Amino acid sequence: MNKLKILLVDDVQFFLEQEKTFFDRDEFEMLLARTGNEALTIVKDERPDLVFMDLYMPDMDGDKCCHAIKSDEELRKTPVIMVTRGVDEDDFERCWQAGCDDIIVKPINRHYFLAVTNKFLKMQQRKAPRFVARLRVQYGRDQETLLTDYSINLSTGGVFIETSNLLPVDTPLTIRFILPENETSVRCEGRVAWLNHPELIRNPNLPVGMGLQFINISLDDMNVIRQFMKNEGLLPFW
Repeated sequence: MNKLKILLVDDVQFFLEQEKTFFDRDEFEMLLARTGNEALTIVKDERPDLVFMDLYMPDMDGDKCCHAIKSDEELRKTPVIMVTRGVDEDDFERCWQAGCDDIIVKPINRHYFLAVTNKFLKMQQRKAPRFVARLRVQYGRDQETLLTDYSINLSTGGVFIETSNLLPVDTPLTIRFILPENETSVRCEGRVAWLNHPELIRNPNLPVGMGLQFINISLDDMNVIRQFMKNEGLLPFW
């Protein structure tokens, strides 16, 4: 079987190495570029299945390279994910104007990175196991006005909450909850990953609600969640 080609473009070696570690399967062929011109040449020659492109680079910024790809009739269907250094609205606008397919913000979160990869390659990722857990979860776009609902299941990658306060998919959130074993508070950024809408039930085993994906969760908090699930002997959620 032909390997899927993924092109990683960044002038900083650290980020190239970090992104490479996210792919640990035999079906990927990793292509690397340090400049925009080099990336454009590789796209033309290798026709990668997916491109992760840093915005700021020497000789040609990522948005210009992306625009060149999307302006070429033979290359325009190549998915290009722009990678930015922050949440500057001008940077976001540059990326969208270049015709990119999605945007990822540094520091890169592995779970979100793989979710985006899955979205465009439609590959079956190994999922973090979910466990039945009833927790009080606070969430919202503005951390000063958080909503409160209760979880149905939990994993190190996210939580499903039962709620009628449905928000659009990809809504950025602040998420907070307390693990009752030792009253440890977990707080991280997140996003609405999917909806179990009353008019479109995607999982009949779950009530109406939202799947929330953790983003930029600390390693300490992930370990706390793992330990909580282990100590509580939680049952897998199917």
